This record gives sequence, structure tokens and C-alpha cells, in this order.
Amino acid sequence: MTTNKIIEVKNLTKKYDDFEAVKGISFDVMEGEIFGLLGPNGAGKTTTMEIMETLREKTSGEVFIDGKSVDKNAADIKRIIGVQLQAAGFYPNINLLQLIDLFSGLYNVKVDAMQVLESVNLTDKAKAKFKELSGGQKQRFSIATTLINTPKIIFLDEPTTGLDPQARRNLWELIKQVRAKGATVVITTHYMDEAEQLCDRCGIMEKGNLIALDSPDNLIDSLIAKGFQRKKQVKAATLEDVFLDLTGVEWMDG
Repeated sequence: MTTNKIIEVKNLTKKYDDFEAVKGISFDVMEGEIFGLLGPNGAGKTTTMEIMETLREKTSGEVFIDGKSVDKNAADIKRIIGVQLQAAGFYPNINLLQLIDLFSGLYNVKVDAMQVLESVNLTDKAKAKFKELSGGQKQRFSIATTLINTPKIIFLDEPTTGLDPQARRNLWELIKQVRAKGATVVITTHYMDEAEQLCDRCGIMEKGNLIALDSPDNLIDSLIAKGFQRKKQVKAATLEDVFLDLTGVEWMDG
């Protein structure tokens, strides 16, 4: 991770009639980091993501992606970002090789479809239709499609929702690999353990406001410094650790 700002958000506001979904928030994302936007449903994090992705217009403020304005340079921004589609965004009856060929045509780039599948451990599913994949496989393939145009920034909106613990951990490793290859990752999640494991820094949103911004370690240390104590003593392992120990954490069909 460098000290170069690859995303700059300044006084960002989004209003829907009388409702203010995002209330003048400001933050930066550094090149090469995994940055998390956290918050309850309705906090404004997905709206903020969609504005950065140039998919939704802002009401006021400024947003720059790799130095480019979302107002003036949306087409240029779309060439350097990858946006994870939800399952509904794929043709269910087309096999994975055909889907990758379709996406590479949309991006106007040539890729080795099998190599793309290999990056997410799905080569054995190359001829499978998208609808035949498990939940974890669908999510991995969804991330694979964001890599086709070799983006500088990848946006992942709740990528592990609904997955079992094993599939979740597998996806965490994939996200770390994506970052290791040079991409910046912006992620939303409702799982705090996920943010703690993955994110270099987290912004916490509530009711359209950005109420905290720091590394997970610093946020936790700040809470402890206030005298916080858990009501129940935390054990050295969790039930999820037991599950993973018994079932294994290697790539599976999850």
C-alpha cells in the first residue's frame, strides 16, 4: 500500500426529495489498500459506492477516482474499475467460458478464459452453466468477471453474504490475492470479522454520516481505552474455527 490517494470523496451528499441518504461525507482511499465501508442497512454505504462507480449521480460534493472526476470523466473511470455484479446480472444458461468471452467483448479486451477461471479456482466448471454453480462458486465467478479488464480499483458490495464459513474464508483469500496483484479494493460488508480480517482501514457510516474512520486495530483499541469490557469472556477459538477445523479450509464446492 502506498500513500497515494486513488479515491477522493469530498463533502459528498445525495438527496432523494426530502430524504438525505448521504450527508456531506469526506474520505480518501489509498492506492493498494482494502478499504471497507461498514454500517447498518440504510446507512448510505451502497449509495456512496454506486456514486464512486459512476452508477448513481450525486447531489453535491466532489468524487475523484484516480484523479478523474465522476462528473466529467465517467467513461474514463469505467475503464479502470471493476464492479461486482450480483447473481441476477448473469445469463443463467450460458457456460462460464461463454460468459467470460461475452464480458471480454464488452470490455473490448482479449483474455484467456481458462486463465481467468484458474485465478478463482473454477477451471473444472468451465463448461458448467452459471445457474449450476453453488453460492460460493457464483461469488468467485462474479469477482473473476471484475478482473477481466485488469482494473486499478475493484468494488465489492457484500460479496460473502449468504455463504457458509468455508466459502467465506475462501473468498477472503481470493480478495487478498486480488490486492496482492496490485488492485485497490473497496468493500461493503455486514460481517465485522470479515472487515477485521481484510481491511486496512474502515469507514463506519450511520444515517448518511461517516462516524468513524481508522484501521480495525485502532478502532478496537479506542473502544478498549474507553473502558469497554465484553460481558462474556472470549475464548481462544470460536465455533466457526471448530467448523473450519473439522471440514477443512481448502477450496471446495462451496
